[in-house]
Amino acid sequence: MKVSCRVRGDWFQVPCKDGDKTIRWLGDEALKRFLKLKPPSYVPNKEEVLHDIRKTVGGAILDPTDKISDVLDDNDFVSIVLESDRPNPQLSRAEIKYVPEQIPGGKFQLPDEYLFLDGNSLSTDDLLQLGKGRFKIKLTKEAEDQVDKARQMVDEIVRENRVVYGITTGFGKFARTVIDPLKLKELQENLIRSHAAGVGKALTPQNTRMLLALRINVLAKGYSGIRLGTLKQLIDAFNASCLSWVPEQGSVGASGDLAPLAHLALGMMGEGRMWSPATGWGEAKYVLESHNLTPITLSAKEGLALINGTQLITSIGAEAVERAGIIARQGDVVAALSLEVLKGTSRAFDSDVQNIRPHKGQALVARRLRSLLHSETYPSEIAQSHRFCNRVQDAYTLRCCPQVHGIVHDTIEFVRGIITTEMNSGTDNPIVFAERKETVSAGNFHGEYPAKALDYLAIGIHELASMSERRIERLVNPAYSELPAFLIKEGGLNSGFMISHVTSAALVSENKTLCHPASVDSLSTSAGTEDHVSMGGFAARKALQVVRNVEKVIAIELLAACQAIEFLRPLKTTFPLEEVYKVVRSVVSPLDKDRYMSPDILAVTSLLKEEKIWNAAKFHMENYHSSQAVETRVFSPSTYTFGGDRPSASESLQEDKKSKRKVSEGKILPPPGTKRSKKSSFQ
Repeated sequence: MKVSCRVRGDWFQVPCKDGDKTIRWLGDEALKRFLKLKPPSYVPNKEEVLHDIRKTVGGAILDPTDKISDVLDDNDFVSIVLESDRPNPQLSRAEIKYVPEQIPGGKFQLPDEYLFLDGNSLSTDDLLQLGKGRFKIKLTKEAEDQVDKARQMVDEIVRENRVVYGITTGFGKFARTVIDPLKLKELQENLIRSHAAGVGKALTPQNTRMLLALRINVLAKGYSGIRLGTLKQLIDAFNASCLSWVPEQGSVGASGDLAPLAHLALGMMGEGRMWSPATGWGEAKYVLESHNLTPITLSAKEGLALINGTQLITSIGAEAVERAGIIARQGDVVAALSLEVLKGTSRAFDSDVQNIRPHKGQALVARRLRSLLHSETYPSEIAQSHRFCNRVQDAYTLRCCPQVHGIVHDTIEFVRGIITTEMNSGTDNPIVFAERKETVSAGNFHGEYPAKALDYLAIGIHELASMSERRIERLVNPAYSELPAFLIKEGGLNSGFMISHVTSAALVSENKTLCHPASVDSLSTSAGTEDHVSMGGFAARKALQVVRNVEKVIAIELLAACQAIEFLRPLKTTFPLEEVYKVVRSVVSPLDKDRYMSPDILAVTSLLKEEKIWNAAKFHMENYHSSQAVETRVFSPSTYTFGGDRPSASESLQEDKKSKRKVSEGKILPPPGTKRSKKSSFQ
């Protein structure tokens, strides 16, 4: 039996024979090896004393008197915490250093399923699932063959001692400097070390997995010149979830995301820091070793092949666009619930209204709203209760949902297309065309495409929160809602949703600043060689932050709408919206009096991120469209603006019947005698 012990970021393997020794003995042995080998974290002339011993995964403290075999498995991992690791509480934060960041409670499990990459067919959702650790990676046979062909050409260039940028020359401003053939390996290693100059907090394990997976996918296209063996080493590291420390700042998105990708490659070389679920943070060489992996050794062109490209921008962008799509469709559901409790009308969502302005997203949102609100399939007691009110039309944040939410959906689809193309593109320089026996220096590494698209995404998705915050205002303001102020009993004693609304306003205001496009800026770098850059790294990071803020604002609206329903009971809303209400109430109870609100907001935000609100309504929306052959057109006071008195209930019912027209395959048939130059396909 043997156990890997971590002391101040360095790993020591301690043989334990049959495991009959105690945990205290294990700690002492690990400390002896630390003092004997004197790694970089060793402090001379300092007495070291054990503080405690913890399991690396989960951070559980181990009893020093327990037998090793009783509490640890063979090849297990522990962290040895020294007294000197505890900082002076008066001078620094009261925390234990060197105990690595943990995956709580052993939640992360290495997957058994594989996703085959070929460099041409990866989707944004595929990449997100790879980031979440749902799949391991394998290459297709065709991809392996293409990689081999490109490498053969690089080897031929080296053998013939030809002058080719990035293979036998320096980089950037040094492109005209020819390198001695005996120093080509050193050239590539120097490239990685010098370019690993990023700063800021590290990418999360999920984002680093996405970054590594996307770089593997681009290399699998076979235009980079990397050796197949080196590429497979990257895949082995991904499959073991051995992830380099990659700081998020430092890329201008021009000659690729050079600094972040250099940090990614540096860990694979066994240098810098690395993380895995089994070991936590440690020196890269020891983390690799603990997983029976060896650091990569770079050959000609391979350093350049690992860092040229837009994979940081694109991988973060893929997460942003996927999460934007998830929150946008649920934003439609939440808007429907708010309209219902604010006693609005669905009249503005009439299909003919959408058909004369046939934007795809607008028609989609109106169709969803019709399926969620009062209809013959799903009647609403709340809607019936204000059937003959004297309101003529609703506020824009209710009435214009198809028009505003619609362009958000269209924006997301546009950006998803750009990001998907970028994910499956060759972004190296030079590009190795094995079939043509030629290398071409070009500009596919430039990040302007994803940068511009992600700036657009931020602007688009922000509008959901902008609309949502105004609906929250209407919900908490009795002048608009005709409900108790801030949706709470005994107002004054209780503040209810007062500050929850303030939080939503703060997030919307923050988003307005984040929506300023990063890609309108450019600073010349590399001594004027890279004289125009995209700033795509920041465009991606802030787009993702905008999406996160939108998720929280929609969560607050959903909480407020569900609270508003409590004041309308015993009336019921439509069946799909009652199902949404039930999902929310499964994690958050009604607000009878003031309580700590942040956990409620976080709980409902999690429901949205996990698509539970969408899943609660989706089936019922589909059922509406498949079962209701006649579109329900509710009574609207504006119909009778020029007609004198309000109709009686029986007259209104007859009018509703007249206003229904048959639906064929989801498309509203025009009134008799109506000519249309073009049939709409957006319903």
